[in-house]
Amino acid sequence: MKLIEHFVNGKIIPGSSDKKGKVFNPATGEQESEVRLASKSDLDSTVEVAKKAFETWSFKPALQRARIIFKFKELIEKNSDELTKLIVSEHGKVYEDARGSLTRGLEVVEFACGIPHLLKGEFSENVGTNVDSWSIRQPLGVVAGITPFNFPAMVPMWMFPIAIACGNTFVLKPSEKDPSCAIRLAELLSEAGLPEGVFNVINGDKEAVDAILENKDIKAVSFVGSTPIAKYIYENSAKNEKRVQALGGAKNHLVVMPDCDLDGAVNGLMGAAYGSAGERCMAQSVAVAVGDIGDELVSRLSKKAEALKVGPGMDKASEMGPLVTKEHLEKVTSYVDLGVKEGAKLVVDGRGLKLQGYENGFYIGGCLFDHVNKDMRIYKEEIFGPVLSVVRVKTFEEAAKLINDHEYGNGVSIYTRDGDAGRTFASKIQVGMVGINVPIPVPMAFHSFGGWKRSLFGDSGMHGMEGIKFYTKLKTVTSRWPSGVRSNAEFVMPTMK
Repeated sequence: MKLIEHFVNGKIIPGSSDKKGKVFNPATGEQESEVRLASKSDLDSTVEVAKKAFETWSFKPALQRARIIFKFKELIEKNSDELTKLIVSEHGKVYEDARGSLTRGLEVVEFACGIPHLLKGEFSENVGTNVDSWSIRQPLGVVAGITPFNFPAMVPMWMFPIAIACGNTFVLKPSEKDPSCAIRLAELLSEAGLPEGVFNVINGDKEAVDAILENKDIKAVSFVGSTPIAKYIYENSAKNEKRVQALGGAKNHLVVMPDCDLDGAVNGLMGAAYGSAGERCMAQSVAVAVGDIGDELVSRLSKKAEALKVGPGMDKASEMGPLVTKEHLEKVTSYVDLGVKEGAKLVVDGRGLKLQGYENGFYIGGCLFDHVNKDMRIYKEEIFGPVLSVVRVKTFEEAAKLINDHEYGNGVSIYTRDGDAGRTFASKIQVGMVGINVPIPVPMAFHSFGGWKRSLFGDSGMHGMEGIKFYTKLKTVTSRWPSGVRSNAEFVMPTMK
């Protein structure tokens, strides 16, 4: 059986631990490989490698770093089909969705190509008599990323391209459920000319995570995952004097106003709720039906949810693939059971789905609940599966209060033709990312991604200028030079050396 190892100092290495995890193909339910799980000593020795590489990488001109990032971009494009298939084989999402997630990661790579401009500081001449002052941004040192299973390419690529472009060295701890994509990205970076030790991949479980949090030479930690773990990462990173951005869970709402383009809202909800089998932190898992729109909304949603084509990710006819593991399938199924017990109306039941030839795959069909209320656990908690709940309210104000009262504040959307309603919603809603007639409001790479409330621990979002600020420290210089003998004139074109 294939054994997935670590990538350190420019090559694949085995590490010292004998601990291994199982990696499955979610479509078939079969184990296809094993992954070696790192020990604390493995992590610590990797940090020493990255620390050594920082000594030279951090002094490379930003333009030279950018040229490597440009080459990496070309290699991602050249190898996109291979990377997409790796994502499908270990995560399970359908091919086009996997390719789309790779593209959203590539956008951050493209953003990082502009690092010579992005790192420009500010300058003030003559702040005092013959005194000038300016600011510069410099890299932190060794930084780390701990990333989730649901986006094995995109989320790491929201971190490391900016971090290394800024002059840091990076240690990535991907999810042990689908680690192959991270290793391939490391190989492509090496092929692009990235020096050894600048980017490293350590596979592991909680032992590796705790080693990251405790290692004094790691200066910053980026994390995406559930809220309980995000809080744990945040608290322990801060305790060990690290910068931290820890993105947690979500319960995203999509408000459907009576005046909206209902076809657009229904289609938006279908993709946002059931795309990637609901395994997205930006999935729309709650539809808020305002006024008398509820019956028609549920009627149209139910027809489409019942017709949803569920199958293996490499089947071009599939609209939704399997869940990532058997354990996660059991968890999502238990939430559907709970919703029925709590008294919500299960309009579409996707439980117990079996596909011919894929009977052992981790499949569940799209599930749709109606008449869900704010006291139910299926409303309060993140299910992370293809389960959409419809909550009915009478007014716009009631919908906004429902959302603002929720503990999560990651993403939210409203469908309406009323410009005043859209503007008021964007201004007053207590959520970090807002869509108006857009179902999944993930910002482009040159803006920043991040939620509010218990969806983000720390004060920095990901990518965009927030990413530049997170991965650099600000230095302000004030200078005055005494007058002296002027040098003689030179009659050659000055050049940068």
